[in-house]
Amino acid sequence: MSATTTSTSLKEALAHACTDIEATIDALLPMVPGDESVLLEAMRYASLGGGKRLRGFLAVEVASLFGADRQAALRVAASVEMLHAYSLVHDDLPSMDDDDLRRGQPSTHRQFDEAIAILAGDALQTRAFEILVEPETSPDATIRANLALALARASGAAGMVGGQVVDIRGEGRALPLNDVRRLHALKTGALIRYAAESGAILAGVNDERRAAIGAYGRDLATAFQGADDVLDTTASAEELGKTAGKDEASGKSTYVSLLGIDGARAEARRLSDQAREALSSFGAQAAALRALADYVVERRN
Repeated sequence: MSATTTSTSLKEALAHACTDIEATIDALLPMVPGDESVLLEAMRYASLGGGKRLRGFLAVEVASLFGADRQAALRVAASVEMLHAYSLVHDDLPSMDDDDLRRGQPSTHRQFDEAIAILAGDALQTRAFEILVEPETSPDATIRANLALALARASGAAGMVGGQVVDIRGEGRALPLNDVRRLHALKTGALIRYAAESGAILAGVNDERRAAIGAYGRDLATAFQGADDVLDTTASAEELGKTAGKDEASGKSTYVSLLGIDGARAEARRLSDQAREALSSFGAQAAALRALADYVVERRN
């Protein structure tokens, strides 16, 4: 399969998954009557109608690799996308990164207000876990519990939220490279790794194959972050769909500030290649996941 064919196949697979994930989120977040309807409106605003759906795609693609039910995988994908959306809503708040633009439209706190944005993020987080433990996700209660446990570990103090704290405390300080790697392994990497592993968990896989997928997710996430740091420096707000140059303006240590643009690109490519190598035992069935490793370092937004 040529590189062009693989790229085209990935775009088609991503588009198909995005459409199905969007429809699943839409169904899982129905509007309700009453005063709380504004909460559901904000939750839907934050989680529908945009985004790369990288995390959701990983859940669906790995589940397919291991033969898990697609409808169940779409529920897991919707769950991780809601968790991710909650993190973005809170990250954009004035007390955090203070960003008025997200996915090319006003941030949730600008579209509604800060109180509703905070509560929408809270509700998206709890809904994400609710979906995982509902019987529709899996008839096996152990699998449902394992999905919820893994998401809790990836998104809490030992994962994404812990990374956000490290990120805040690192503003205005020149962090060494290993500290920046750890920051992003927590803030960005833990949830992306979970998304990849969730497909294996859903399929009941808990052996060296899950470990290989975990290694792939870890390296993919770091490559993604390295490319993100380059884009924050080189791309426009229109291309990014969010404010450009925020990291430099906030005095954050990034792969670009430590390695330069070319060095950050080279590091992202090295990790992308390493992620591809982690899939060596899966053969042609993992072609889309290998193509995704190239996509995360070649994208323009």
